[in-house]
Amino acid sequence: MFVNLPSRKKPGVRWATPLLFTLFGLAFLWLNIASSDDHFARQLLRWGTLSGSLTQWRAALSDARLFTLLSALFIHVNALHLIGNLLFLIIFGLPAERAIGSWRLLLLFLAGGALANLVAALVLGEPGRLIVGASGGVSAIIGAYLCLFPSARMGIVVPLGLWLEFIRAPAALLIGLWAGLQLMFTFIGPAFGSVAWWAHLTGFVFGVIVALLLRPVVARNARLR
Repeated sequence: MFVNLPSRKKPGVRWATPLLFTLFGLAFLWLNIASSDDHFARQLLRWGTLSGSLTQWRAALSDARLFTLLSALFIHVNALHLIGNLLFLIIFGLPAERAIGSWRLLLLFLAGGALANLVAALVLGEPGRLIVGASGGVSAIIGAYLCLFPSARMGIVVPLGLWLEFIRAPAALLIGLWAGLQLMFTFIGPAFGSVAWWAHLTGFVFGVIVALLLRPVVARNARLR
């Protein structure tokens, strides 16, 4: 008598999130250690994405400018900019990577981030504005996390007078509030600093769509564990 036994794969090493974490840090150190202000500015212009019209970006298909849609994801202008993206990457990247795998997470980050940078470059009002940072790719991971773990709960610290209270809230609620803020700041963003809010929204929507397409893969992998 033959019996079908379910194959169970051992979980492999999850390397995509640590790799991105390391690359962000190394790129930041390369730009900032023993670097003059002039060198820093030149490297930002070299590796960052510059806003421009659709006609300009059509011409970019034949030169190195197209590569900046990816290289800009690893450039951060200051420590606060870097730490914010690293924090969100760790919180949402590690569980998302366990669900969809390392290669898919890396491709999600790169494709979502590149698309987010392109959209931001096209919709910014004036040409020649610099777009850098991993926010577009990280936003794609946040969008994917929402669809992969719709019922998850996250711990947050809430200040109550002189005390700090740790509570657990639905991740969908917290991410929904975050997405709502990105949408609001898209239209009143200049009052809150130079942030490419369109990149955040584009990455988030891209991540949601990709996660919906990957749901059958996630379900199959869960059965094999």
